[in-house]
Amino acid sequence: MKANAQKWIKPSVLLQPVYEPGKPIEDVARELGLDPAGIIKLASNENPFGPSPRALEAAQRALLHGELYPDGGCVNLRQKLAGRLGLAPEQVIVGNGSNEIIELIGHALIGPRDEVVMGNPAFAVYKLVTLLFGARPVEVPLLKQRHDLGQLLGAVTSRTRVVFLASPNNPTGTSNTQEEIEAFVRALPPHVLFVFDEAYSEYIENPPDLRPLIAEGRRVICLRTFSKIYGLASLRVGYGYAHPALIGALNRVRQPFNVNAIGQAAAAAALDDVEFTARCARENRAGLRRLEAGFVKLGLEYVPSTANFVMVNVRDGGAVFTELQRRGVIVRPLRSYDLPGWVRVTVGTAEQNERLLHELEQVLPR
Repeated sequence: MKANAQKWIKPSVLLQPVYEPGKPIEDVARELGLDPAGIIKLASNENPFGPSPRALEAAQRALLHGELYPDGGCVNLRQKLAGRLGLAPEQVIVGNGSNEIIELIGHALIGPRDEVVMGNPAFAVYKLVTLLFGARPVEVPLLKQRHDLGQLLGAVTSRTRVVFLASPNNPTGTSNTQEEIEAFVRALPPHVLFVFDEAYSEYIENPPDLRPLIAEGRRVICLRTFSKIYGLASLRVGYGYAHPALIGALNRVRQPFNVNAIGQAAAAAALDDVEFTARCARENRAGLRRLEAGFVKLGLEYVPSTANFVMVNVRDGGAVFTELQRRGVIVRPLRSYDLPGWVRVTVGTAEQNERLLHELEQVLPR
């Protein structure tokens, strides 16, 4: 039966942009006739060292009880996170990735005719969630690929409900300092929620700490994820921490059993694997230095990064992406961020970084 979607689906849904994830290895192998074992994916800021070994063991144990529903309140994981953060468990919420918590913020706070302030470029989900709830995204251009907090503050109006800030920022990898962020939050009017996205904070040696602002009663929620340094992207576990009243509101709009038992068990175990995360952070810093040195040798402009990826100007991002893919190297073109000349490269293992630089030299536009 042929159906006219415009007659039975909300018009706003038909206008909603669709998020485009990095291409999976299996898709590239099938499309190009390549051996999947010879393909490296440096497109989605995943951990090239895989999951925490302790997390793997815990996940395997949890699988033995796959017939049971997960803990609907993520009690054990929230208690563990709260202990690490020096907070009460009721100040912590766990989501199906930190993406879900961004959507919960939309359910709880954002409505038609509201405004949501964010940088441009920034993580695409901020804008997608804003549009999903009928609000207007207010995008503030970065200054030298870094958030200009003065301009961001200047974009706040009486209609602003939420301000998003990621540090390090995706896709630029740039950060703001503790002092800058604190001053920014203190200057926000009381009707605005500040969402601080800390997805890559474990890669920074001394990341900003906004817990004192939360303790003051400021309208702040911080978001983190197990997808990056802990290597658990496929299990989709993220968390947020804030004042108990805000966390309580988010729990009211959260679906029951939103985080599976395997993810909960793996995440709780990963928190204890301090040696693993320290090694990943150390190897990432070395990898960044190697990639940046390689880009300099190739005469390419790049943005110095504090995350586990780096943005580089290859002059024609789409063409370089295609040619690298044919050679079994997947990176992320940035045309969707209005950066057509650039690609984003995840820091890989030492071997993967060398291969990326070698292949990049072969395909750069002459």
